[in-house]
Amino acid sequence: MGKRCKVSPLRVFCVVLAAASVATIVTLWTIAFTGGEGGDVTAPWDRYRLPPGLVPLFYNITLWPRLRPRENSSLYIFTGWSTVQFECLEETNLILIHSNKLNYTKMEDGHPVRLTAEGDESAPNINAAWLQPQTQYLVIQLKGRLSPGQKYRLYAEFTGELADDLAGFYRSEYEEDGVRKVVATSQMHPTHARKTFPCFDEPAMKAVFHITLIHPPGTVALSNGMEEDHSAITIDGEALLQTKFEATEKMSTYLLAIVVSDYTYLNTTQGNIQIRIWARRKAINQGNYALNVTGPILDFFQSYYNISYPLKKSDQIALPDFYFGAMENWGLVTYRETNLLYDPETSSNSNKETTVTIIAHELAHMWFGNLVTLRWWNEVWLNEGFASYVSYLGADHAEPDWDVKDLIVLDDVHKVFAVDALASSHPLTSEENSILLPGQIMEQFDTISYSKGAAVLRMLSDFLSEPVFKQGLSSYLRYFSYGNTVGTQLWKYLQMAVKDNKVSLPHPVDVIMNPWVLQMGFPVVTIDTSTGRVSQKHFLLDPETNVTVQSPYKYKWVIPVRWMKDGYVREDIWWLNEKEALNVDMMTGPSWILANINVTGYYRVNYDLGNWERLFSQLSTNHQVIPLINRAQLVDDAFNLARAQLVPTTLALRTTSYLSQETEYMPWQSALNNLRYFELMLDRTEVYQPMQDYIRKQVTPLFLYFREVTSNWTEVPEKHTDQYNHVNALRTACRTGLSECQDLTRMWFGQWMDHPEHNLIHPNLRSAVYCSAVADGTEAEWNFAWSQFRAATVASEASKLMSALACSTETQLLDRYLSYTLNTTLIRKQDATSVITAVANNRVGHSLAWDFVREHWEYMFTEYGVGSFSFASLISGVTARFSTPEELQQLLDFVEQHKEAGFGSAALAVDQALERTEANIKWVQQNKQEVLHWFSSQTGG
Repeated sequence: MGKRCKVSPLRVFCVVLAAASVATIVTLWTIAFTGGEGGDVTAPWDRYRLPPGLVPLFYNITLWPRLRPRENSSLYIFTGWSTVQFECLEETNLILIHSNKLNYTKMEDGHPVRLTAEGDESAPNINAAWLQPQTQYLVIQLKGRLSPGQKYRLYAEFTGELADDLAGFYRSEYEEDGVRKVVATSQMHPTHARKTFPCFDEPAMKAVFHITLIHPPGTVALSNGMEEDHSAITIDGEALLQTKFEATEKMSTYLLAIVVSDYTYLNTTQGNIQIRIWARRKAINQGNYALNVTGPILDFFQSYYNISYPLKKSDQIALPDFYFGAMENWGLVTYRETNLLYDPETSSNSNKETTVTIIAHELAHMWFGNLVTLRWWNEVWLNEGFASYVSYLGADHAEPDWDVKDLIVLDDVHKVFAVDALASSHPLTSEENSILLPGQIMEQFDTISYSKGAAVLRMLSDFLSEPVFKQGLSSYLRYFSYGNTVGTQLWKYLQMAVKDNKVSLPHPVDVIMNPWVLQMGFPVVTIDTSTGRVSQKHFLLDPETNVTVQSPYKYKWVIPVRWMKDGYVREDIWWLNEKEALNVDMMTGPSWILANINVTGYYRVNYDLGNWERLFSQLSTNHQVIPLINRAQLVDDAFNLARAQLVPTTLALRTTSYLSQETEYMPWQSALNNLRYFELMLDRTEVYQPMQDYIRKQVTPLFLYFREVTSNWTEVPEKHTDQYNHVNALRTACRTGLSECQDLTRMWFGQWMDHPEHNLIHPNLRSAVYCSAVADGTEAEWNFAWSQFRAATVASEASKLMSALACSTETQLLDRYLSYTLNTTLIRKQDATSVITAVANNRVGHSLAWDFVREHWEYMFTEYGVGSFSFASLISGVTARFSTPEELQQLLDFVEQHKEAGFGSAALAVDQALERTEANIKWVQQNKQEVLHWFSSQTGG
């Protein structure tokens, strides 16, 4: 209960009068700025974009986070003071600067800021100042006007909450040796710098940052620049440390990073670059792998861009609480622990690949994104898609034996096809004025931006050739260094490289690329080998969908086609420029055609039934004649063409018939991904058992193959992707009821339960074994897994256990697990959506998770935040199985119930869930009996 206090009537009157005065001033100024009639009557402070008339030059910022809560309170705070120097470009008597959730200390004149002019000029006095929460501005009205060409300084003192909301300057907590520890860390991207200090918080408003951090003894402070000065100070009798950092390069506010912790580090140098990996003291040895690959990756990118790394140091830090996978803050990259730390004793090769590719993704941004920054968030795709594409190249340089470059097809191209084939998809580039609100900005960071962006840039690099692509890229980065640009400039510099190298293209680069970037979706190329007729059409998973979005290109693309005939790859690219064309070389007779070699193009391929039959014949006689990536492509294309009713469903299923002879990872993973859709749609029907029987029959030879290769499960395959397929064999065999597999996982897990301090299960196999054992086990297995999760000190091990706990087939255990997501001491806020979607992924847990989300929606919408990156995945995860009219109605009711509050960054995911559910209902109605008959016929059922 709070303390009671008396308030005098006079004081109340004064407060009311003051509020009324500010309201009157705001109204009068609104009329003054808008003219009071006609035209745009929106006041500048009600618009979400900053006016262009003031440009920041540098900031001096001092921040002091309190790592202990206030006395008799659970509130953690930080205090700070900042000066921004800015130049006036256009005469004005208004200053708008971003500010969100900051409380200001009043200056001697009663205003929250102090304005001074550089040189001999005097600054206008402040007339009024107020916070505009909706647009997140501090509004400063002046009595006079700022002069063009003159520089000014704005000084402020402020207090903010060091909350655990994972945004701005925030608090992360963890336990070490029984002691609760607090880290003050930051996530400014995309619009949270304004929650830390008043700033011009748009990507084009680049400036230099001078940072000073005040922090407790025994802690270390980090920021983008190198530590410049470190001294002991005293404030109000409290002994403290003060760390000053070298000035940053000119950069955007969203790239600022600040961390105070008691972490330690590993370090090395690469040329003249200092490389440090920071982590909890108990976890620092897990940073060795990151330390070893960072230098080679930086070297690779220096060579790839032909530009030296722009900074003196490369710090990377692992944080216990972090919403995103990682963040490319310039010189101080922040990571979720699972993505930076790798422990050979407990982490799998998948964890290792995640670490090297995410490091490569973030370091790619040091040039593309940080050195050169897109002007506005409507072109997020170019930044994130580029980093996603070249992350495979950087990882391939660090681990050349892995063939990691090929995996982009499974992990990005096939993944994004599923989303981009919906009518609710969107183009890569949006109109600049359509992306204004923080929620709209967050919505841009989706699969389309990352994965489609990566896929079309890979296609572009392929048809230009990598040397030409790199030449144009390097020129672009050099010209726009430390500045901002728009995507069309990249096409211009690539076209210059095309001209320099005399590359033959059917059209200029921008003409080829604009249809891929400025309209949603992608084509299916259909080749009729009996006539040589080749055509293209916008590919939609639901052919009955009415596409209402008009495209200036009328859903036509300029398509580069790499192809082969009877095992021989044609050297030249053939271009499909129109909706339909003739290629007489593709008339085959008894030969087979295969197009989109290695899936370098962003499109699907269909053939006449005769060519499909010849491809099936080749797969069954000698599948290795068909390139590895294309074996995965044939499966994925066929299944999706069937969903779009372009080929029979049984044709798609027949692409899996040869798998009993296949031992390679990519085709198997492609098949499992696609059969997963059949499971999601049909695992609550009579099709479930015949389908399980068929998959078990197909995977048994693979299971036996790996049993032999690994000397009865005692060794690990040598090849990286074989290690992945080793896991696929075990997981799929156990999941489909192969008793030898289930006995094996039960025995391994039982041995661990008997000796908890000795886990002999190989790290690669742990996810599969844990899930199988928990699914087949009782509450005892679940409780053991939960206790091991709570005790785990390695983040990747905790992640494996967290997923496995959702594999239970006991509804009361799944209900209990879901309830834990409401308690941040049991499940971290960053992990809550992963747990809920993992339970939804379980056929037993699907309806439980959906009921849970509906019951607790308002709490989650508030706690996870409308700008949360994982929010959209929550919606798509819990609705993935929806395939009945009843489920569609439940979803419609849910949308109607919450439409007033909206869905924030998940708005697009909600639209996609509705569209997907309608398509799923139709698919089940049209295919269920045929699929049941086919699976039964393959297993003698």
